[in-house]
This record gives sequence, C-alpha cells and structure tokens, in this order.
Amino acid sequence: MKVLIAIAPEKFRDEELAAPVAALQNAGIAFDIASTRRGPCTGMLGAKATATLAFEEIDPKPYDGIIIVGGTGSQAHLWDDEILPVLVKYFRDKVKVIAAICLATVILARAGILKGKKATHYDNPAVFREMKGAGAIVVNQPVVTDTRIITANGPGASKEFAEAVVKALTAVEW
Repeated sequence: MKVLIAIAPEKFRDEELAAPVAALQNAGIAFDIASTRRGPCTGMLGAKATATLAFEEIDPKPYDGIIIVGGTGSQAHLWDDEILPVLVKYFRDKVKVIAAICLATVILARAGILKGKKATHYDNPAVFREMKGAGAIVVNQPVVTDTRIITANGPGASKEFAEAVVKALTAVEW
C-alpha cells in the first residue's frame, strides 16, 4: 500500500504533514511527498520536507490514496495548480482515498468532486464560498468522511484527520 502526499513548496502547515506521516509510518503504509517542484519544502512553522516528485512526474496508478496538506502555501501554490485537480479526479474515478485538510479542501472543491458530499473546511469566507460553490454539504466538524473523501478543518484536527485516512486506507469493505 502506498499514498501520495501533496504539499506546497513553502508555507505548508507543519502538523498537517507531520500527523499523517506519523500515522502512515505507524500503520506500515509507504508514501511519497510531491509538490509543484522537486526538492526542499518549508512549513509555516519551520518544518522541512523533501518533495521527491513534482506533480507533472506522478503516475497515480500505484497509489491507494492522496493526502493534500493545507497551510497558506496551499492557497498560494496549489489552489490554481493545473495538475493536482486531474490527480484528484483520477483518485475519485478509481475509488481511492482522497483527503484534504485546512485550506487544501478548496482543491477538492475546484476539482469538482464535492458536489453532494459532506465536507468540512478551514473557517475562512473565501474557502466557504469555494465549498458552497462546488455543491459541498458543509458540516461544522473537525473531520468529515463521506465515502472515501476525508476533509478536516485545520491543524487542530491533524491527528484525527490522519487516523481517519489510515482507517479508510485499511478498511476491508473497499
């Protein structure tokens, strides 16, 4: 089993990456970190990560899910990315796990996969407009799972988000 983690090259939210990485490692699930470019990436609080893949290099077939990390960098670097929504749609079409936290939930909205789906988001008027405009059923909870789509509202929900992702990845009913 393997998961793709998408982060912004700068200003990703540190704990929104750290919690899923720890949960995946604890569950024995492999992962790759990708961004708009290969190389070092820096979190809002100073965490360092290395993107071993640029989005355009990704073959999504071997991955069982995608996790998109939030932070202010996701708005600056990921919201308008042209490749990330294509990857998200691929994962939806293949009924794989799709997870986004904080400001990154907008990427799911813009990919058009939230229509009629329950989802949560970071408490921000621009994000709320994106979610409602995409037809999401907005739920005011830290973590929301609807089918294999998992959303979380921000860094405070990182651990619960990570646990929900691992649960979805390892569920036998899929």
